[in-house]
Amino acid sequence: MDSNPALCAAIANHITTTPQQRITFAQFMDLALYHPEYGYYSSDALKIGFKGGDFFTSPNLCSDFGELLAEQFLQMWEILGKPVPFSLLEMGAGQGLLALHILKYHQLHYPDFFTALEYIIIEKSPTLRQEQQQRLQDFPVRWCKFEDIPPNAIAGCFFSNELVDAFPVHQFILETGELREIYVTTDQNDKETNAPCPMTAVAPLGETPRPHCLPHDGSCSTWGNPKTALPPPCPSFVEVTGEPSTLQLAEHLDLLGIDLTQSAYPDGYRSEINLAALDWLSIVADRLQRGYVLTIDYGYPASRYYNPRRSQGTLQCYYHHRFHDNPYINIGRQDITAHVDFTALERWGEKCNLKNVGFIQQGLFLMALGLGDRIAALSDQKQPLSQLLQHRDALHQLLDPTGLGGFGVLIQSKGLDKTEISQPLKGLTLPE
Repeated sequence: MDSNPALCAAIANHITTTPQQRITFAQFMDLALYHPEYGYYSSDALKIGFKGGDFFTSPNLCSDFGELLAEQFLQMWEILGKPVPFSLLEMGAGQGLLALHILKYHQLHYPDFFTALEYIIIEKSPTLRQEQQQRLQDFPVRWCKFEDIPPNAIAGCFFSNELVDAFPVHQFILETGELREIYVTTDQNDKETNAPCPMTAVAPLGETPRPHCLPHDGSCSTWGNPKTALPPPCPSFVEVTGEPSTLQLAEHLDLLGIDLTQSAYPDGYRSEINLAALDWLSIVADRLQRGYVLTIDYGYPASRYYNPRRSQGTLQCYYHHRFHDNPYINIGRQDITAHVDFTALERWGEKCNLKNVGFIQQGLFLMALGLGDRIAALSDQKQPLSQLLQHRDALHQLLDPTGLGGFGVLIQSKGLDKTEISQPLKGLTLPE
């Protein structure tokens, strides 16, 4: 397919230099996405948007998503007593579109809040950071790393949109009733195979894995065709199983109350555990003195995530607006993600002194913040019909429960007093 040979060689070298000649899938995913030179998020391969991209996000549709979030941030500032500064930390800011929409809206409609606002971006990808700095050059934004922020230094809100799904995950499988971890090693035979087209995806339980991607149209011209199939452009990788690399995997399932020894879980049951998400949340909670953590992503509560019928997990890859489940092709040229386990974030957050404020679907969250009023007001706007229809379609996509509207919104808090805790957030307050 379209793998980066240099990245494949770097991964293969990393494998051959380990004592057991294998690495965890989490390590493989980390290298594929975040290798400092060749990783998907570190190189020019990363493309976000409708044209020439691999996927799109809510901010790509319209500015309304960011503007409605801005209304929620304003209320958070008011609940906290209007501190100066109010720090708004966006983690994984993509192309900087969401930050642009939020800052423009605050500057235009709430100048007092805009003056009090300290906007900070934490971005791991040098490619995206450069694009963000170019797009936001007219606004007082600063970029930093978590290490630059002292403990208990932030009064405000840490927030992310589609960040946690891209954290490297451990994969496990049940073999004769025992928890085994999936490792990645090099294929010693490295033989070319004619397999079914790897770009064809089957959504678990009839659900769309990532709604802002187009399904594969079956147009692969070389894969699986014995007359035209090409040898792999780089070392190929295979999976092997072994004892878990860390006791944290079993401990994580215990935290969630998931018992894989139940007869409902078939042999060969496979899924993921996102330990990196827990490490990330620990750091966020440590840096937050008082305020909120707002996480938007696609995912499920643990009871649905580890449903016995979801027997192959949630791992998905995105390449040119097509999704599939083979992370061993297009290495360095495609996104690799796994759905978010929101129960894990809630329970681990409690261990980190984060209180659960609420969990809601994105569509309902945005409706509570005024998206319905914006849809109704479209008929009064004077602009070409084509633009009106395009705008309406974008707003409806934000609401679609089978797509972006079905994303989860988790809000947690820390350091609030009883009066502040008692004030309900607008985004979580549904009309009766």
